[in-house]
Amino acid sequence: MDSYGGKGAGGVGDDGDAAGPDPGATPARESAHRPEPTSDGASERAADAAPRPDAAPRPEASAGAVTPAGATAPGDTGEIRGVAAAADADRDRPVALPAADAEAGPPFAGDDVPHGPRAGIAALSMPYQVVAAVALAVVGVFACVHLAMVFLHVAPSNTLTKQHGEAVDDWVYPEFEQNWKLFAPNPLQQNSSVEVRAQIAGTDGSRRTTGWIDLSAQDAERIRGSLLPSHTEQNELRRAWDFYLGSHTDDHRPNGMRGELSERYVRRIVMLRLDEKELGGRVQKIQLRSVTRPVPAPAWSTEETDTKPSFRSYPWWRITAADRPARATVEAAR
Repeated sequence: MDSYGGKGAGGVGDDGDAAGPDPGATPARESAHRPEPTSDGASERAADAAPRPDAAPRPEASAGAVTPAGATAPGDTGEIRGVAAAADADRDRPVALPAADAEAGPPFAGDDVPHGPRAGIAALSMPYQVVAAVALAVVGVFACVHLAMVFLHVAPSNTLTKQHGEAVDDWVYPEFEQNWKLFAPNPLQQNSSVEVRAQIAGTDGSRRTTGWIDLSAQDAERIRGSLLPSHTEQNELRRAWDFYLGSHTDDHRPNGMRGELSERYVRRIVMLRLDEKELGGRVQKIQLRSVTRPVPAPAWSTEETDTKPSFRSYPWWRITAADRPARATVEAAR
């Protein structure tokens, strides 16, 4: 019989302790598949970790892997090397971009997302970019000049306005006129209108006087609801009446040539308005009056306002051929 004094596989040593498997020894195939049980359970763990004959090789194992029993599994090295070579080939293979990204060109270094097509002015061709840049420059220069002219118009009298006041007025009037009465400490709280009545000579020689016709209400009716009201409808009558009041005394006497010019101007405007109406005869004289109506206080205000209108009448003016519209003068000559 063989002696069990040495420390063999599953044997007992000289000191009586159970000896574990020798790491340097290669166990038989039968014992590797089902080792003898020991008291410390080492053989059970080795048996669980050992490869089974019917198990497929693991691709993730490295070349030259050692089995739990200490032996290299046959055929493992070639298969693992093939799997590693295939993984390296997949890693080095270039990735194709989608069609939309390929048209946009390769991305810049460090960018995660490829750049899309250009937008805005940069998307235009060079000639159109030049035209757009010139147009923007012209608009910018015009805006700066306009702001400077308006500032000089509303600014107090200074050296520039004294030397170039006429050029500033030509730029501002009449389209860009600034009226600062709205921003006064006490804004206007009344509505003023101009009314006229006429003396008509009938075809039978009779004479009659019409009722009062509100010329300001006609302008307001034309402006109301219009997206682009004309400057004539908004300001012609109002500016002419302000010109007349500023060039006459309280007893209706003209102040020099400006007063006489304002009278002729107002008469021609009034005759243009009356020519649009069927009055049943020829206008011989006209009389104007101003009507001032205070604006009533809002409902939430405690202010008491007298809304009774006040009237101021002016002398009768005789109408001449120079005051009549050109069409009316031609028809009268016939």
